[in-house]
Amino acid sequence: MRIGVIILPEDPWARASAMWMSLEERGFAHAWIYDHLAWRTLADSPWYATMPTLAAAALVTERIQLGTWVTSPNFRHPVTLAKDLLTLDDMSGGRVLAGMGAGGIGWDSAVFGGPDLSPRQRVDRFAEFVELTDLLLRQPDTSFDGEWYTAVRARMVPAGSRSRIPLLVAANGPRGMRIASSADGWITSGTGPADTWDEWWSGVAGLVSRFEQVLAPADEPRPFRRMLSADAGPTFALESLDAFTEAAGRAAELGFTDMVVHWPRADGPYRGDERLLDAVAGLLTDGEYLPS
Repeated sequence: MRIGVIILPEDPWARASAMWMSLEERGFAHAWIYDHLAWRTLADSPWYATMPTLAAAALVTERIQLGTWVTSPNFRHPVTLAKDLLTLDDMSGGRVLAGMGAGGIGWDSAVFGGPDLSPRQRVDRFAEFVELTDLLLRQPDTSFDGEWYTAVRARMVPAGSRSRIPLLVAANGPRGMRIASSADGWITSGTGPADTWDEWWSGVAGLVSRFEQVLAPADEPRPFRRMLSADAGPTFALESLDAFTEAAGRAAELGFTDMVVHWPRADGPYRGDERLLDAVAGLLTDGEYLPS
């Protein structure tokens, strides 16, 4: 199972650059950034932009995959998003992963002053968001006329000239899971807060079971990722090495191909000791953790 790390975009590049480079040096499989304009309790703290940060990370690394965890329609349009992703993929030598989600209610959805959307409207919008982004990444000239998005001869040269950037869809509900089943991977962070790890893992297992029921049978085998954020449970997955190995083992048992944790912070969300990253790295082989 491949292991990745999410870095919150809160540090100036003078410090953040060393963090991104260190994940490659430590041997992690992938590195991620939240795609928000502001985030929860850190909304009044420094918070840097996603795409410039990924561009800078692409230029200081060589092997590690780089991704958005996750980008959403709240303040993105597929045309400009696809152009950014194509550019990042070129800069990184084909290492970009596009994690995508429907977007919730909060800072990102309210910043443009529009009305809050219902859950159904957000999923309707998301379905078009993924569909159009997929088209733009596969062909150099795209026109599209949907309920939520329009594109008129959007040029995306050199789209289609090489393997498409993987689209990884975050989903817990049945419609979102159907979208994910036709993409390149499924992302989940579980069903929400739980009092105990057993309760949280039971919820994750239920999601896996439901996803199996909606997974579209492929005409031929294709690479497909199942990705879990392990830090949505009762405690931080990197609070100890034992906590990490327990989480990774249970994720592997449920069939996840990838698991992500967060870079430990000094306080607040994801509070922990950065030295745990070294301990976890010592368990990896080519970015993968093999539970004993």
